[in-house]
Amino acid sequence: MLSSHLFDTGGGKVSLTLLEAAIWLIGFQLLGEAVSRWLGLPVPGAVLGMVLLFVVLLVRKGVPQALRENVPPFLSHLSLLFIPAGAAVLHWKDALIKAGWPLLLTLFVAALATWLVSALVLKLMLGRGGTHEH
Repeated sequence: MLSSHLFDTGGGKVSLTLLEAAIWLIGFQLLGEAVSRWLGLPVPGAVLGMVLLFVVLLVRKGVPQALRENVPPFLSHLSLLFIPAGAAVLHWKDALIKAGWPLLLTLFVAALATWLVSALVLKLMLGRGGTHEH
């Protein structure tokens, strides 16, 4: 659940977990943007920022409490990010129709590659960690 207050009146302890989570996420997005532009990489800064965050979390061998508590509620609203993409499809409809088969083939190959890489990673992870029981 999102922390909706800044101060815990029970013990007088300051609870800034939501602010801390925002700083983690926005900070790594900005870092990714800076690195992407500085190195001239053809990768969006937000994607690079999330990769950098992933690496930092691996090195730390854990996820900070602020991220653990506050990121899941954001993920439940992830579908809102498809609204701009849908509007772009409507806006560029004619260009997309002209692209036709090459675009469909590219989408199919990309989806297939994503599926295969995900399956390979899952196979490697399951082989490495043994069984997982609930």
